[in-house]
Amino acid sequence: MDTQTPSPITPGGRWQPTPRHAPFVIGIIAVAVVLVWFTGMGQNAFAAGLMMVDPRAFSWDAFSTLAGRIEALSATLAGGQFWRLITPDFLHFSWSHIIFNSVMLWFLGSQVEWMDGRGRLLVLFVATSLVSNVLQYLVSGPLFGGLSGLVYGILAYCWLSQRRRPRFQFPPALVTFAVIWIVIGFTSIPELIGVGRMANAAHLGGFLAGALVAVIMPPGRAAG
Repeated sequence: MDTQTPSPITPGGRWQPTPRHAPFVIGIIAVAVVLVWFTGMGQNAFAAGLMMVDPRAFSWDAFSTLAGRIEALSATLAGGQFWRLITPDFLHFSWSHIIFNSVMLWFLGSQVEWMDGRGRLLVLFVATSLVSNVLQYLVSGPLFGGLSGLVYGILAYCWLSQRRRPRFQFPPALVTFAVIWIVIGFTSIPELIGVGRMANAAHLGGFLAGALVAVIMPPGRAAG
């Protein structure tokens, strides 16, 4: 599979779409950037409204066990706060965090939106967000956030769907690096090198969800 040859279905013969070809991706990035300011890098009270559950509404002991985390999430959803299943995507805790996620989301997500359609990207957004956020919450509690679960999901989708109909442009080594980084994330290495604790369950959940979408949904329509 040669992912380096430019595809004839890309806009204007380019391998990377322009912003007007991927408004949904631009919208996601714009919302995330704006919320960096509103949440004070995820540090103020507004940020609590975007977490899977509001940590102020429960004793911290409630998050110390899986049963307690499930109970807190069940109570939150029973109160109608379903947006919390998605909104952790838009929490970022440093400028490097939001910049890296935005660049990768644009690089891959814009290709999916242009080549497979906005509907396909919306499916990926919902599926990977739900799986990655819920899995990370069950593992660690509510103090996490970022678009990286979505990025991992889109990467997995591009990788597997590409095998059925080549159309996306990305270095094949990117998938290898992503998988290795997931494995490393389950060790103490990131903290030892100064990266800090990662929401690694979100990375794994997003990757698995994106791969599942690629398996159950055939390659999307070609752009004209």
